[in-house]
Amino acid sequence: MLAAAGWLARVAGGLAALATFLTLLLIGAAVLARYVLGMPQPWMEKVGGWLVVALACLSAAEVQRRGEHIGVDIFTERLSGPWKRATDLVGLLSVGAVAAVLVAAGWETIEFSLLVGMMTEVAGIPLWWVQLALPVGAVLLLLMAAAQLAAALRGRPHLPPGEGRH
Repeated sequence: MLAAAGWLARVAGGLAALATFLTLLLIGAAVLARYVLGMPQPWMEKVGGWLVVALACLSAAEVQRRGEHIGVDIFTERLSGPWKRATDLVGLLSVGAVAAVLVAAGWETIEFSLLVGMMTEVAGIPLWWVQLALPVGAVLLLLMAAAQLAAALRGRPHLPPGEGRH
Protein backbone atom coordinates (compact mmCIF):
# COMPACT_ATOMS: atom_id res chain seq x y z
CA MET A 1 0.00 0.00 0.00
CA LEU A 2 2.82 2.39 0.86
CA ALA A 3 4.56 1.77 -2.47
CA ALA A 4 1.38 2.40 -4.48
CA ALA A 5 0.55 5.55 -2.52
CA GLY A 6 4.15 6.68 -2.95
CA TRP A 7 3.98 6.14 -6.70
CA LEU A 8 0.76 8.19 -6.91
CA ALA A 9 2.33 10.92 -4.78
CA ARG A 10 5.39 11.07 -7.04
CA VAL A 11 3.22 11.29 -10.17
CA ALA A 12 1.15 14.08 -8.60
CA GLY A 13 4.39 15.78 -7.53
CA GLY A 14 5.58 15.64 -11.13
CA LEU A 15 2.33 17.25 -12.28
CA ALA A 16 2.78 19.90 -9.59
CA ALA A 17 6.29 20.58 -10.90
CA LEU A 18 4.87 20.95 -14.41
CA ALA A 19 2.21 23.34 -13.07
CA THR A 20 4.99 25.35 -11.40
CA PHE A 21 6.89 25.63 -14.68
CA LEU A 22 3.74 26.60 -16.60
CA THR A 23 2.92 29.20 -13.96
CA LEU A 24 6.39 30.69 -14.34
CA LEU A 25 6.01 30.89 -18.12
CA LEU A 26 2.48 32.25 -17.97
CA ILE A 27 3.16 34.94 -15.36
CA GLY A 28 6.33 35.93 -17.23
CA ALA A 29 4.30 36.28 -20.42
CA ALA A 30 1.64 38.27 -18.54
CA VAL A 31 4.29 40.69 -17.23
CA LEU A 32 5.72 41.14 -20.73
CA ALA A 33 2.27 41.64 -22.22
CA ARG A 34 1.31 44.21 -19.58
CA TYR A 35 4.50 46.21 -19.12
CA VAL A 36 6.41 45.79 -22.39
CA LEU A 37 3.63 45.55 -24.95
CA GLY A 38 1.07 47.58 -23.00
CA MET A 39 -1.55 44.89 -23.64
CA PRO A 40 -2.61 43.32 -20.34
CA GLN A 41 -4.06 39.82 -20.60
CA PRO A 42 -6.25 39.20 -17.54
CA TRP A 43 -6.81 35.56 -18.51
CA MET A 44 -3.10 34.87 -18.03
CA GLU A 45 -3.22 36.00 -14.41
CA LYS A 46 -6.40 33.98 -13.75
CA VAL A 47 -4.98 30.80 -15.27
CA GLY A 48 -1.73 31.40 -13.37
CA GLY A 49 -3.75 31.53 -10.14
CA TRP A 50 -5.49 28.28 -11.01
CA LEU A 51 -2.14 26.64 -11.67
CA VAL A 52 -0.85 27.79 -8.27
CA VAL A 53 -3.86 26.14 -6.61
CA ALA A 54 -3.24 22.96 -8.62
CA LEU A 55 0.45 22.84 -7.74
CA ALA A 56 -0.24 23.33 -4.04
CA CYS A 57 -2.93 20.65 -3.96
CA LEU A 58 -1.04 18.13 -6.09
CA SER A 59 2.26 18.52 -4.24
CA ALA A 60 0.86 17.86 -0.75
CA ALA A 61 0.99 14.06 -1.00
CA GLU A 62 4.60 14.09 -2.25
CA VAL A 63 5.62 16.42 0.57
CA GLN A 64 3.93 14.04 3.02
CA ARG A 65 5.64 11.03 1.41
CA ARG A 66 9.03 12.62 2.05
CA GLY A 67 8.16 13.76 5.59
CA GLU A 68 8.66 17.42 4.77
CA HIS A 69 5.46 18.88 6.17
CA ILE A 70 5.82 21.46 8.90
CA GLY A 71 6.54 19.96 12.29
CA VAL A 72 7.84 21.08 15.64
CA ASP A 73 11.30 19.63 15.03
CA ILE A 74 12.86 21.18 18.11
CA PHE A 75 10.46 19.04 20.14
CA THR A 76 10.10 15.85 18.10
CA GLU A 77 13.83 15.41 17.39
CA ARG A 78 14.50 15.07 21.11
CA LEU A 79 12.03 12.23 21.54
CA SER A 80 12.82 8.55 21.29
CA GLY A 81 11.16 5.19 21.80
CA PRO A 82 7.46 5.13 22.53
CA TRP A 83 7.19 8.92 22.72
CA LYS A 84 8.64 9.30 19.24
CA ARG A 85 6.32 6.61 17.90
CA ALA A 86 3.31 8.26 19.58
CA THR A 87 4.06 11.67 18.10
CA ASP A 88 4.56 10.10 14.65
CA LEU A 89 1.20 8.35 14.91
CA VAL A 90 -0.58 11.49 16.13
CA GLY A 91 1.00 13.46 13.30
CA LEU A 92 -0.13 10.94 10.68
CA LEU A 93 -3.63 10.85 12.14
CA SER A 94 -3.74 14.66 12.09
CA VAL A 95 -2.69 14.81 8.43
CA GLY A 96 -5.30 12.19 7.59
CA ALA A 97 -8.02 14.10 9.44
CA VAL A 98 -7.18 17.37 7.68
CA ALA A 99 -7.06 15.59 4.32
CA ALA A 100 -10.50 14.06 4.98
CA VAL A 101 -11.93 17.50 5.77
CA LEU A 102 -10.41 18.86 2.56
CA VAL A 103 -11.89 16.00 0.52
CA ALA A 104 -15.35 16.74 1.93
CA ALA A 105 -15.03 20.51 1.51
CA GLY A 106 -13.68 20.18 -2.02
CA TRP A 107 -16.45 17.82 -3.04
CA GLU A 108 -19.08 20.10 -1.49
CA THR A 109 -17.66 23.06 -3.41
CA ILE A 110 -17.78 21.12 -6.67
CA GLU A 111 -21.36 19.99 -6.01
CA PHE A 112 -22.42 23.60 -5.48
CA SER A 113 -20.67 24.76 -8.65
CA LEU A 114 -22.37 21.99 -10.62
CA LEU A 115 -25.74 22.78 -9.04
CA VAL A 116 -25.71 26.44 -10.05
CA GLY A 117 -23.73 25.93 -13.28
CA MET A 118 -20.88 28.24 -12.33
CA MET A 119 -18.45 29.10 -15.10
CA THR A 120 -15.09 30.88 -14.92
CA GLU A 121 -15.15 34.60 -15.72
CA VAL A 122 -12.32 34.63 -18.20
CA ALA A 123 -12.28 31.39 -20.14
CA GLY A 124 -15.90 30.37 -19.70
CA ILE A 125 -15.08 26.85 -18.57
CA PRO A 126 -17.00 25.05 -15.82
CA LEU A 127 -15.60 26.22 -12.50
CA TRP A 128 -15.64 22.69 -11.08
CA TRP A 129 -12.80 21.78 -13.45
CA VAL A 130 -10.59 24.23 -11.59
CA GLN A 131 -11.95 23.22 -8.18
CA LEU A 132 -11.28 19.53 -8.83
CA ALA A 133 -7.64 20.02 -7.79
CA LEU A 134 -8.64 20.34 -4.11
CA PRO A 135 -10.41 17.01 -3.58
CA VAL A 136 -8.01 15.15 -5.88
CA GLY A 137 -4.98 16.47 -4.00
CA ALA A 138 -6.69 15.80 -0.67
CA VAL A 139 -7.54 12.20 -1.64
CA LEU A 140 -3.89 11.64 -2.59
CA LEU A 141 -2.77 13.16 0.72
CA LEU A 142 -5.27 10.99 2.62
CA LEU A 143 -4.04 7.85 0.83
CA MET A 144 -0.42 8.72 1.60
CA ALA A 145 -1.13 9.42 5.27
CA ALA A 146 -3.18 6.19 5.58
CA ALA A 147 -0.41 4.14 3.95
CA GLN A 148 2.20 5.71 6.22
CA LEU A 149 0.02 5.13 9.26
CA ALA A 150 -0.47 1.46 8.32
CA ALA A 151 3.31 1.04 7.91
CA ALA A 152 4.03 2.82 11.20
CA LEU A 153 1.49 0.67 13.07
CA ARG A 154 3.22 -2.45 11.75
CA GLY A 155 6.55 -1.08 12.99
CA ARG A 156 7.87 -0.46 9.47
CA PRO A 157 9.50 2.74 8.27
CA HIS A 158 6.90 5.12 6.86
CA LEU A 159 9.37 7.50 5.20
CA PRO A 160 11.83 6.76 2.39
CA PRO A 161 15.43 6.22 3.60
CA GLY A 162 17.20 9.52 4.16
CA GLU A 163 14.00 11.57 3.83
CA GLY A 164 12.12 13.73 6.30
CA ARG A 165 12.89 14.77 9.82
CA HIS A 166 13.28 11.24 11.20
